[in-house]
Amino acid sequence: MSAYILIVEDDPKQAELIRVSLQSEGYRTAIAHDAPSAFRSVEDCPPDLVVLDLMLPGADGLTICRWLRRRGETPVLMVTARSTEDDVLAGLDVGADDYMTKPYSPRELVARIRTVLRRSRPAATTAAIATAANATGAKEAVLQVGGLLVDPARHSVLCDGRPVACTPDEFAVLAALAAAPGRVFTRAQLLRHTRGFDRASTERAVDVHVLNLRKKIEANPARPTRLLTVYGVGYKLVGAR
Repeated sequence: MSAYILIVEDDPKQAELIRVSLQSEGYRTAIAHDAPSAFRSVEDCPPDLVVLDLMLPGADGLTICRWLRRRGETPVLMVTARSTEDDVLAGLDVGADDYMTKPYSPRELVARIRTVLRRSRPAATTAAIATAANATGAKEAVLQVGGLLVDPARHSVLCDGRPVACTPDEFAVLAALAAAPGRVFTRAQLLRHTRGFDRASTERAVDVHVLNLRKKIEANPARPTRLLTVYGVGYKLVGAR
């Protein structure tokens, strides 16, 4: 069955343009014009992805994105006319999977949605990872750094046996670090591993990804023992101390 996408956009013409573009590609769609309608739509029929405008009546897109993250890991593509670096980083910080600024082409929107859907897969359990690796003889495909397991093929992360949900770009940063434990990566190197967030992307985005990852894989994010800062250079991943 095709993916079901919820469009949260207060401009009726813009919402209809997105809907037509997505339906022409075979996606099922629904539209919510404000935050209360968005909340009801998600509760009534959870979508596979949300196209989320930043500026909305009732509550802004950041508030809705935080609410979605508390409920689970529904992918979010944030769309807005606000394109400053701080706006992009704010979207990243609340867990948006991608960020587009207006005006944009419908073809690019569809391409971004396709990419986010392809890369947003649920985390597996430890047993599932081990079973799949044994069945395919691809144990080497699972990256392990201490108690951290990163499976690029299944887009899954386990930390001390606990599934960890990551956005696509958080996963890209973590997988790059896990592929070379102890190696120091600069912010520019790590940014190249992500898909980037529109033309406003900067190396500061990597810092936001690292902060979010530390909240998920560190016992004390303020005193990390896995994902370490190498001052003046960048970041490295090591086994927990």
